[in-house]
Amino acid sequence: MNEEARAPAESVTAALHDVATLGGFFVLHVGGRDQGWHPLGHSYARGFTDLADAVARRHDTREPRIDVSIAHLGHAARLWSPALACVLLHGIVPDLSGLQRADEGPALRLPRPSGRHADRLPDPAGALYEQVMNHLRTLAAGLRVKIAPRLLDGNAASALAGAAHALLTARPALREPLTDLTTELLSTGRLVGTGVITGPDLTFRRRSCCLYYRAPNGSKCGDCGLAGRERA
Repeated sequence: MNEEARAPAESVTAALHDVATLGGFFVLHVGGRDQGWHPLGHSYARGFTDLADAVARRHDTREPRIDVSIAHLGHAARLWSPALACVLLHGIVPDLSGLQRADEGPALRLPRPSGRHADRLPDPAGALYEQVMNHLRTLAAGLRVKIAPRLLDGNAASALAGAAHALLTARPALREPLTDLTTELLSTGRLVGTGVITGPDLTFRRRSCCLYYRAPNGSKCGDCGLAGRERA
């Protein structure tokens, strides 16, 4: 880590505690007891099978790729939301390399908080992109169900846009910098070509589908690339 850009651990902790008050996917636990948590890499190596199984039970699905896709989308949202909010609200890119996952559920924890001041980095958007996408690449590599890579990229973009929309709703004053950062991220790496922002409130239309509509009681999501088409 660039030592000149390093943020004090207490500043990272305070930033993550603050953005957690936004609720939902913005919650990233910091510190605390180690019991009940395991390295996220272990979950990736197992293909997120426990979370996919939980999706199957909840939605009564019969296609494993639906379960994996929905679990992947939720995880992407839990990565993007607190990281994006930390950058916009506190100027800190959190270091997500040491993330852990709850033994019984999708919650995430950073046992030893660290991060970098965004304004001291040559490419803050690129640094944020790598923090999140490194995790999603590792998760994709461990999946035991075949899913189109661009579907997973679309999930990553959809989760980013969803996080941005939720943050804008909670903090309208962030509109300009949030729009700029989200647009830059969607123009980076594997997110290029995954979809387009369709309105000033950061609504998004992806070019792929997360497959939720194929669940027994599922439907097409608001940003679905299949919206307006006949159901397959």
